[in-house]
Amino acid sequence: MLPRLRSEAPFGHDPLGFADATLSEGARAALARLDDTLRAEVAPLLPAAWESATLPSAIIDALAPLDLMQPVGVEPAEAASSVFSGYRAFVLARTDVSVATAYNAQSGLFRTAVRRGGSPEQVAALDDAIRSFALRGVFALTEPDHGSDIAGGLATTATRTGDGWVIDGAKRWIGGADTADVLVVFARAADDGEVKAFLVPRDAPGVTLTRIEGKVSLRPMQNFDIRLEGVRVDESARLQRVDSWRDVAEILRSLRSDVAWIATGLQAGALDAAVAYVREREQFGSPLGGFQLVQEKLARILGNLTASLGIVTRLSARQDAGVLRDEDSALAKMQTARLARESVALAREVQGGNGILLEHGAARFFADAEAVYSYEGTHEMTALIVGRGLTGSSAFV
Repeated sequence: MLPRLRSEAPFGHDPLGFADATLSEGARAALARLDDTLRAEVAPLLPAAWESATLPSAIIDALAPLDLMQPVGVEPAEAASSVFSGYRAFVLARTDVSVATAYNAQSGLFRTAVRRGGSPEQVAALDDAIRSFALRGVFALTEPDHGSDIAGGLATTATRTGDGWVIDGAKRWIGGADTADVLVVFARAADDGEVKAFLVPRDAPGVTLTRIEGKVSLRPMQNFDIRLEGVRVDESARLQRVDSWRDVAEILRSLRSDVAWIATGLQAGALDAAVAYVREREQFGSPLGGFQLVQEKLARILGNLTASLGIVTRLSARQDAGVLRDEDSALAKMQTARLARESVALAREVQGGNGILLEHGAARFFADAEAVYSYEGTHEMTALIVGRGLTGSSAFV
């Protein structure tokens, strides 16, 4: 069981009451049910998942029936809001970042790609199955040679052949690809040079998956290299509202707050672990939690967490009001991920040598903060997006 105070579930330490001020009673109840499931059914699986670098199927099997994309008792508008999906990611990440990443791969990246990129007919045909996890998918954009520069460097190609397409190229860091039914593959059309998106069956001829080994962060979450060689799909498999990079950017813009919420949630998990440890541990004949330097470190973690909650809550509220600016989501990701790095280091530090052991909780968050710091926009890239917004001048080549 995770080291956590039940009186603070499901949001943990929230001294300024952001959750109570922004979520309805029904939403808070749905997230409490999620927290109960995480504690009872998911948390016990995590140490072994980390040791073996595998994500047990029982984790998604436990989460899918909660119907968290449209939970009972939550109005549809709130369930679809950035605020609710943000707090959902927060609660998941407070338990484990791999769990949050795996769930968000379906609820965020895959579902949003279909809902925003698909035609009304495609959305009507697919969305219920996506919501229930009957149809599972992943977002295949990043490539071996193109990450931060993917907008201009996208090398995977799609060549029109009659009423279908032939796709050739490679993708990298695609999380959960081995359990997906379809891959949302982004490719540059050979005829007009514009970016398109395709629903490619994972087992289609010409698709090869290779697991990326040796990760020290996000160990349970499996990432893959994907080769696509002469992969044929029908025009009906193309997401009909993705016709340029501008359309892809619109999908990404609506998702960028998710990673900032995850960076915030992992700080909450690290603080849980640190507080639980110092309340039980004694040194020099006194409770560790009574030491001045320990309390100072805990206070800094709480300060970082509270500042991050303020940023992401306000960011999501503005997005729900229709204000989606790249510099805002970039600022949130940059700052929350930077603070997360400090928070997890402090949490591990107060646990001393025991802080590197999985059983005490902080170690997982310490390792995962490094992945969060880099994915979905590195610190440097997000800083340059913020700088462009401040100065009106782009530093990108």
